Amino acid sequence: MTTSTQTQTETVCWDIVTRAAAMAAKAHIGQTRRDGSPYFAHPARVAALLAWAGGNERLIAAGFLHDVIEDGPTDYDDILEACGVDVADWVALMTKDMRMREDVREPAYIDQLKQGAWQARAIKLADQIDNWQDGLSDQASLPKRLEKAQWAIAIAKGDTGPVSAALRERLQAMIAGY
Repeated sequence: MTTSTQTQTETVCWDIVTRAAAMAAKAHIGQTRRDGSPYFAHPARVAALLAWAGGNERLIAAGFLHDVIEDGPTDYDDILEACGVDVADWVALMTKDMRMREDVREPAYIDQLKQGAWQARAIKLADQIDNWQDGLSDQASLPKRLEKAQWAIAIAKGDTGPVSAALRERLQAMIAGY
C-alpha cells in the first residue's frame, strides 16, 4: 500500500518530466529535423531512451531539454526555475558555447562533457542513438555520424552505472555493422 506521502513524491517527480516535455515542445515549436519531421520528436525519443535505460525522472527531464538552450530562447535560469539545479546543470553541460569559433568550440564541448556529470554523457549517448537511427537513410552523413557516435562511446567508457552501460552497449551494437 502506498502512503499519501509516497504518492505526493511520485507525483512531484513525474511532474518534472511533464514540465520539461512542455518546455521542450514550446522551445522547439516550428523547428524541423532534416527530414522535415517536427524537431520535438528528437528530444522526446532521447527522453524515452533514458527512461528505457533506467534513468530517473530528472534525467528523463534533462533528455527532453538537452537542446533547448542551444536551439532557442530558453536559458539556464528558465530550466533551473522549472526543473531544478540538477536538470539545469546537465542541460548546460550538453550546450555548446556558440560564441566560440567551431575549431575551438568542438574540443571545448568534448572536454566539458568528459569533465562533467555522468548524466550529461548518458544524455549524449541517447542523443547519438537517436541521431544514428534517424540518419540511417542518409549514407552521405554516415562517416560524420559514425565519428560522433564513437566519440560519445569513448567519453562515456568510464561510466559504469547501469544507465550509461545500457546506452553505451546499445550504441555500440548499432554501429558494429558499419
